[in-house]
Amino acid sequence: MQVKIDTKEKFHAITINESNIAANMTADLEQCLNPILQKEVKNVVLILKDTQNLDEAAAECLVRIQQSFYDAGSSFVVCELTPAVEKSLEDNGLMEMMNVTPTESEAWDIVQMEELERELLNDPDL
Repeated sequence: MQVKIDTKEKFHAITINESNIAANMTADLEQCLNPILQKEVKNVVLILKDTQNLDEAAAECLVRIQQSFYDAGSSFVVCELTPAVEKSLEDNGLMEMMNVTPTESEAWDIVQMEELERELLNDPDL
């Protein structure tokens, strides 16, 4: 799988450079994304602007990966969906299970808000 990883201060911006993400690519998705949970910066912004087709099994895999990030106290935001991928997620009832924003900038805002929220929840003085 072709990916571009750009590490920022608080998150990794990962662009998947594949027009089609099929069921047989779920292992690749997991191998690419799950190891980030072991790094110091654990938040991910997944950019799907080049993806025209997201197989239902691959979409379900992304939902599971996203949940594992939130279970580990990290953020996972998907952004820049193409209309075809957005429709596919809607049709399969997965869109409402995912943290999705239209732009990378908005995804960054979500990561920052979630980081602040986690800090406040873990502050014993509050």
